[in-house]
Amino acid sequence: MIYLDNAATTPIDSEVREAMLPFLEKEFGNPSSKYYSLAINAKEAVEESRKKVASLINADPREIIFTSCASESNNMIIKGVADYKKYIEISGNHLITSEVEHKSVLNTCRFLAGYESNTLNVEKNRLRPGKRSVRIIDRGYHVSFLPVNEFGQVEPDVLRAAITKQTVLVSLIWGNNETGTLNDIEALGEICRERGVLFHSDATQVLGKIPINVKRLPVDFLSFSAHKIYGPKGVGACFMRCNEIGLRPSITAFIHGGSQEDGYRAGTYCVHNIVGFGKAAEIAKRDMTTYIPYILDLEHRFKSLIIDKCPNATFNGHQEMKIPGLISINIPGINNELFVKKLAESGIAASTGSACSVEDHNSMNSNYAVRFNLSKYSSYTNCIEVMRKIPV
Repeated sequence: MIYLDNAATTPIDSEVREAMLPFLEKEFGNPSSKYYSLAINAKEAVEESRKKVASLINADPREIIFTSCASESNNMIIKGVADYKKYIEISGNHLITSEVEHKSVLNTCRFLAGYESNTLNVEKNRLRPGKRSVRIIDRGYHVSFLPVNEFGQVEPDVLRAAITKQTVLVSLIWGNNETGTLNDIEALGEICRERGVLFHSDATQVLGKIPINVKRLPVDFLSFSAHKIYGPKGVGACFMRCNEIGLRPSITAFIHGGSQEDGYRAGTYCVHNIVGFGKAAEIAKRDMTTYIPYILDLEHRFKSLIIDKCPNATFNGHQEMKIPGLISINIPGINNELFVKKLAESGIAASTGSACSVEDHNSMNSNYAVRFNLSKYSSYTNCIEVMRKIPV
């Protein structure tokens, strides 16, 4: 199979698998047990992995909190900040996000706003046609869902105008998982910093694909998953910025129980997965200087092949400010679900990936959108073979 759905998940790197194996076999200790070698080895492995993940984004290891995935990280940050600010600090109840977030952000914000999560039309802040009223409870939060420009980006002036004295958190995706478009996180973050508002970004799709230096980036929180950088499924993390005296932003605990992850996220560590995440982060940092030019060149050549085969095809999203290797295209006249099924029958894995998260966004037609996402294992030979088998 030619696998071009790497925005959904990536295969595990062989080095990652080898690093994980000892912790699935002989090194099975619980890091919380402390007193004997199996536990001590496990604890050291977790902390070494924390350092490796931190190093990938130039963070302090104390700023990395392990979770089960980026969706959990998004939930933990958004709910944790909202809860603390409203009920403990009593400083505000307004959150800001955009129309084109990953569902783990959109539906978390919809939940806090009191709506059944899957049926609110966020673009016009009303229900979709034919849907019954689904405002199920007043949880005391107000959420603004910002519109995006023709590329799917949040404009800085739009964010600036949306912030109020009650705003406690802004959550905006860094790299869109459908189109690959990048938000200008630095500009958006600076606005939040000027207004004294915490800023979170879902960095799942950009981790390991573009350089990240949180020391120079105006963000308070980032979310990401291991399985998008050739690591295992079932482990993610969030970055929580420490201030000059080592204190993180105050949020309420997400999972109550033991003292793991400083009490933010209780539960026994999944050591082998955390070790896999650490190794994947180490590899991503080591190989980034060769990965980025390789994948950009391959993307350029693949797009040329697409245009030669499908002259009417158009590319979705921003074509400069984008995730390397993620290609979203509209092919007029096709049904994208049938198209992707035909590709699968030919041994090619791609995705429909509706062109944006809002059903009727006017800049893209989700019925025609097809997503290809190249990886470090992709080759130009693969691209030629895809074009040979493409059903047009």
